[in-house]
Amino acid sequence: MKIGIIGYGKMGKEIEKIAIERHHNITLIADKDDINKIKNISKTNVDVVIEFTNAKGAIENYNYCFDKNIPVVSGTTGINKNEFDNLVTQINKKNKSFFWASNFSVGVNITFKINEILAKMMNPQTDYDISVEEIHHIHKLDSPSGTAITIANGIIDNIDRKISWKNDYPAKEDELSIISKREGEVSGTHIIEYKSEIDKITLKHEAFGRKGFALGAVLAAEFVFGKTGVFSMNDLLK
Repeated sequence: MKIGIIGYGKMGKEIEKIAIERHHNITLIADKDDINKIKNISKTNVDVVIEFTNAKGAIENYNYCFDKNIPVVSGTTGINKNEFDNLVTQINKKNKSFFWASNFSVGVNITFKINEILAKMMNPQTDYDISVEEIHHIHKLDSPSGTAITIANGIIDNIDRKISWKNDYPAKEDELSIISKREGEVSGTHIIEYKSEIDKITLKHEAFGRKGFALGAVLAAEFVFGKTGVFSMNDLLK
């Protein structure tokens, strides 16, 4: 495939490397500020765009691609929920193609599933308080991470005593606390903790680098090519 990359930081460079290893051609590279390159993107030289930038300009980037009927794979997090929901509605209405994930790592997505199963089991165990901790490198702008929010929502959907999350500790009794830390060059660590007076249960995922995220994004690009609709890692991992 001919792949365009929007967002050429450390993740973009890792995506480029993996895509070439998988025998794809990188036909466009645009950093988040290369607006003219993004505006002039063309179906003739790009089959799929992989976008990792920031919440401020992501939806505009998507729309430039959708206007040219180019599928978009994105891992940009921190986008306003109402904006994102409206975007999804428009994509479905206009038969565009969009693949979004808060985290493209296969291991993280397995962790999402285990997290939901564990939450269902722990729902009747009201003696346990619950918290989520996420640790990322100091360059990460959004807080909490999109992965931590996905984990939190998986808990809230299955634990009756938690109705919302809060990016702070401690939180109210009906809130799930997300603790965010920014340290060095940490690729991403997520810890789910259930703690009572008598014991503690911990579920942890630790990334050792960006390769797993980049591979997942390229697999998503391969998956979404030729399809219309909105897709996630659940669709890919089936």
